[in-house]
Amino acid sequence: MQKFSLLDLSPIPEGKTAADALASTVDLAKAAERFGYHRYWLAEHHNMPGIASAATALVIGHVAAATSTIRVGAGGIMLPNHAPLVIAEQFGTLATLYPGRIDLGLGRAPGSDMATARALRRHMAPEDSFPQDVQELIGYFDDTSEDSPVRAIPGSGTHVPVWILGSSLYGAQLAAWLGLPYAFASHFAPAMLEEALSIYRSTFQPSERLAKPYVMMAAGVCAAPTDEEAAFLRSSQLLAFARLRTGRPGKLPHPTRDLHKEIPPPVMAQVQHALSCSATGSAATVRTQLRSLLDSFQPDELIVTGMIHDHAARVRSSEITAEVLGEIKQRSIAA
Repeated sequence: MQKFSLLDLSPIPEGKTAADALASTVDLAKAAERFGYHRYWLAEHHNMPGIASAATALVIGHVAAATSTIRVGAGGIMLPNHAPLVIAEQFGTLATLYPGRIDLGLGRAPGSDMATARALRRHMAPEDSFPQDVQELIGYFDDTSEDSPVRAIPGSGTHVPVWILGSSLYGAQLAAWLGLPYAFASHFAPAMLEEALSIYRSTFQPSERLAKPYVMMAAGVCAAPTDEEAAFLRSSQLLAFARLRTGRPGKLPHPTRDLHKEIPPPVMAQVQHALSCSATGSAATVRTQLRSLLDSFQPDELIVTGMIHDHAARVRSSEITAEVLGEIKQRSIAA
């Protein structure tokens, strides 16, 4: 592991507003910069009562303005929802305002239900144009001639780093074919992680943007002074995910000590599997669990995320996690 980063969905806790969530995002980003995280990524979701990062490029700009050194980006933008030129202009503008600090991760999923996807896209194309759209978007960031009929201004010549995001084999194959860095959404869909990373690494084709494979894997982390407190804090995310899976999305719930009363065993089994790429506990426990993940999958970078109702506890979790990952990174370098 060369670097460690932080993914934030700007969760809206029960009893709080979207404004509260966005203020917490800025505060957490400032803290992440102090703690030594390399990137701070935000994700595009729509029509979800518990997530405030729908206008992802705007939130990225807000975070970048409040910080000074940490890279800020999208993990990711759901490209089928947008015209490539629009995204090129948005992220070209961000890269112009905050040079050398902006990342663009691209996903193929809608980031919403199909009714919302239709509302976003207006016209649902039957064909899958994602690979072509990615290439078109990258082209707008390249050095383009003034004679080009369509240019992203700002955008042209900014060379914004583009990532492919995925939770299946499709993204791994595309990232390898295009010679782009690859991020796997193992924090909520770990089933194909090992196979996807193997395909990406074995079929990677070097490009002008990347000479050799670069893998980022995601993990959920909830760290606290004790194992018991961490388990209690993580109950919010488990309950929120269970409600989402059963068609009842909402704000991030208060933590509970009675999860078994809230979540039926079959649903809990699904939730535990989906969120199994994770670490929960004290610093010592989280260290052991993260080392196991890193040893198993050997990512170049780890991006962590955690949905914790209390903002101060979320900042503290990020601090403990950064201390653990910083230690693991140093030992890796020394070895």
